[in-house]
Amino acid sequence: MERRPAYYIARLSVVTLMFLGGWTAFFALGSSWWQMITAAFLAVTFAQVGLVAHDLAHRQVFRTKRPSEVAGRLAGNLGIGMSYGWWMDKHTRHHNNPNHDDLDPDVAPEVLIWATKSALGRRGLKGFITRHQAALFFPLLSLLAADLKVASVKALRNGTVKHRRLESALLILHGVGYLSALLVVLSPVQAIAFLLVHQALFGVYLGMTFAPNHKGMPHPTGDEDYLRKQVLTSRNVRGGWLTDAALGGLNYQIEHHLFPAMPTPNLRKAQPIVRAYCAEVGVAYEQTSLVTSYRQALRYLHQVGAPARAEHTARRARRTG
Repeated sequence: MERRPAYYIARLSVVTLMFLGGWTAFFALGSSWWQMITAAFLAVTFAQVGLVAHDLAHRQVFRTKRPSEVAGRLAGNLGIGMSYGWWMDKHTRHHNNPNHDDLDPDVAPEVLIWATKSALGRRGLKGFITRHQAALFFPLLSLLAADLKVASVKALRNGTVKHRRLESALLILHGVGYLSALLVVLSPVQAIAFLLVHQALFGVYLGMTFAPNHKGMPHPTGDEDYLRKQVLTSRNVRGGWLTDAALGGLNYQIEHHLFPAMPTPNLRKAQPIVRAYCAEVGVAYEQTSLVTSYRQALRYLHQVGAPARAEHTARRARRTG
């Protein structure tokens, strides 16, 4: 649990330079279709800012609440246009009950469903998505950035976020600054294209960092002890330093869920200890490659959608019969 100030100074410096460098390149390049490359670079950068905000929320960077919240709001609200307070509340509930059908907001039935009991009775567009959600999963991630913004605004409007005025002001400042930059520098068509490319790729990358962690893993009943609740619902992803950097340390999901405040670089060191202990007490410890983790998640999505496909087939048979 030892703090790693040198690591976070380096990481925050790199991400800050990426953020400032991306926007500097944007203004220097001006009205050009080459800006789509800038949009892709800033999509990666925004996702990295989001991963830094995740570590700040868990107090991995600072020991105390105040600097963590200040930096978190600057990164989340002002940096990428997402309410830090809303996300903090949602993520805390996820950590308390990962993959629990009723208590984890990350598996609540919305556009996608994660439990077979939610598959029946969905009609129209929702029904179509449920029947084909495995095939639509990655395309739908392109809407994740927009969904985060909509959810942030809803949370701020209904008053469930602390420091509502501050967070709202920072979100407005982000939105005005972002849209003004696009409209001043780019032509209207280029601005629309930049916004779509940037936000879509941001959503896909961010979604792909979180998808391997729990999707396709067991859904607990709530009777499990802390160790089993956290380990059995989580999945680690094998890889080296590049995987660590790309996924922001979330590839050590089991260790992260057991020790949420442990700084990211310490998770790799904790892994062999945790794995050995799980083997000793007979708790399954899941670790796969990145590709296999996506394959397992997609297979699970397809299985969960089976009742909806069967229901749809039965309705069609009744109509034609």
